[in-house]
Parts: sequence; structure tokens; C-alpha cells
Amino acid sequence: MKLVIAVPHPFPLWRVPEWLVPRLESDFSDLHVSNVASFEELPAAVADADVLVTYSLREGQLARADKLRWIHSTMAGVGPVLTPEVVQRDIVVTNASEVHGGAVAEHAFALLLALAKQLNRARDMQREHHWGLDTLLADRPAPRTVIGATLVVVGLGAIGRRVAAMAKAFDMRVIAVRQDPARGGENTDRVVGFEQVDQVLKEADFVLLAAPVTETTRNMMNRERLALMKNSAYLINVARGALVDEAALTEALRERRIAGAALDVFVEEPLPESSELWRLKNAIITPHSAGLNEKLWELQYNVLAENLRRFCSGEPLLNVVNKARGY
Repeated sequence: MKLVIAVPHPFPLWRVPEWLVPRLESDFSDLHVSNVASFEELPAAVADADVLVTYSLREGQLARADKLRWIHSTMAGVGPVLTPEVVQRDIVVTNASEVHGGAVAEHAFALLLALAKQLNRARDMQREHHWGLDTLLADRPAPRTVIGATLVVVGLGAIGRRVAAMAKAFDMRVIAVRQDPARGGENTDRVVGFEQVDQVLKEADFVLLAAPVTETTRNMMNRERLALMKNSAYLINVARGALVDEAALTEALRERRIAGAALDVFVEEPLPESSELWRLKNAIITPHSAGLNEKLWELQYNVLAENLRRFCSGEPLLNVVNKARGY
């Protein structure tokens, strides 16, 4: 059986470590692994492959891959892998949502606490050597407690489920928004569908975006929905930049129509220097770093190895993507 790895990412952490290929071939004696250095090499390498591990594809790259039966994405978001030919063909797609979910959830909750406690403003005052207790108390929003606050979690996947559990540990009220609310959700007080998102936004003290980009969620936090939020509420986005109308959010932050926002993802990355978001004191910006994890490739290996075992024995794979829904 042949497995092709194509992960030539510009960011070193996302690249395959040297130990991974020898370990795969040691653990699976009938497996031949080809690790390609560029996407240009992919069409030839995958022509006789059974399995492909990658995070992105270009249309036509699988034209000769007649044997290919399974694609594993090393990312949680699979949009870059779902080319028309992948969607149309009988190829199973799995993702790494459970690999990244824990680290992203930690980051998301850290951002929530930073907003609540106004740590960004305290850091600004530290740089100025300013003991600003009176300033923190006089300005709005002032630092607040999260106990008893309402968190609206949009998306109840690997990230949303973990954040809901963290919020419950802090005695927060949790409302989840998910595609199929009948499935419910642990550590939630209420679960609603997307048709009720406007209603629950009005109740939120914190809104966390942890959903994939779909026709329903794309640009969902637009000017109209931001206007539904309390002026004391905060928005946190650790999902995808495309979920937010950045111009509308910038305006809402500038005019203090919402209390603040913490953003790890953006429509354009890196965030352009010209973006006003950099200069807004009620915004916290992190450089798409929520998924950073020193254990990343061990976790990746565990998921891939378990699915390889299942693939070889004909068992159902873990983390299978619904190609029609895109997640």
C-alpha cells in the first residue's frame, strides 16, 4: 500500500518532522511512504497511491490517481482539500479537528478571560509604566467577572465542546448554536439551530465563533448581527476570518457598539499593516497562533496511525468529513 504525504507548508511547525515517515513504515510493514517536497511533485507521486496526507489540493492534481481511496487533511478546515474531483469521486476525506481542538480551545478561553479582565489594557499601561487602577475602573468596559456570564458558542465541534466545558467550570451559562440542535450538547444550558442565532446574540456577554465556513456561516457576523449584541458584549473568533465582516466589526469596535473583540483569524493573513484593527484599544489580535502545540505531530501521528489501522482492516475511519457540508 502506498501513502503520499504532501505538506510543504511555509510555516515550519506544520511541516512533517523527520521521524514520522520511518515510524509509519516501521509500524506498518506493508506500507510505502512517499513524502513530496512540493505540490508540483504531487500529481506524479499520487498516481499509484492509496492514501494521501495533505492540507491543500489544486484542481486536476488527482487526475491520474485512480487508486486513491482516502485523503487525510492535517488541518481541521478541509475547504482547500475539497476540490470538485474530490467531492465527486468516491474518496473518503478525514480531518485533524481533534488534533487542533484542545490547543485552540485553550487559546479561545484565554482570550475570553483576557477580555473580561482587560489584560490588553493593563499590558498597554505596563509599557507606559502607568499604575492605572483608577483608569481601569473609570473607563468602560471595566474589568468584570465571567461567573454567571452568558457565553454563546457558535459551532459545537472539537473546539466548541471543549470551550463549553471550560466555561461550565467557571460557572458560566452556555448557549450553543449548531447545525443540528437535536443532537444537544454536553456542558450547555441550551442548544439552538442557526435560525435562532439572532435571538441568542442578544443574550450573550461573550460570543465565540468556532464553526467552519459554510454558506450559513460565511460573513455571519455582519453589521446587522453585531448590532444585536449588547454594548457590553465581546466577540471572539478562533475559527475562520470569513465568518466576520471585518469592516463592520472595525466600525462597531471604533464606535464602542460592542465592548471588544479578540481575533486569531482574518480574511487576509497576515493582517495588513493598514488594518485599523491593529490600532483599536478594545481589540486583541493574535497571529493565527491558537493551534500552536508542542505535541502537534505526536497527536497527528496518533490519529493517522489509528485510521491507517482501520483502513487496512476495513473498519470505519475516525473524523470523516461530510463532503456535502464541507466539515
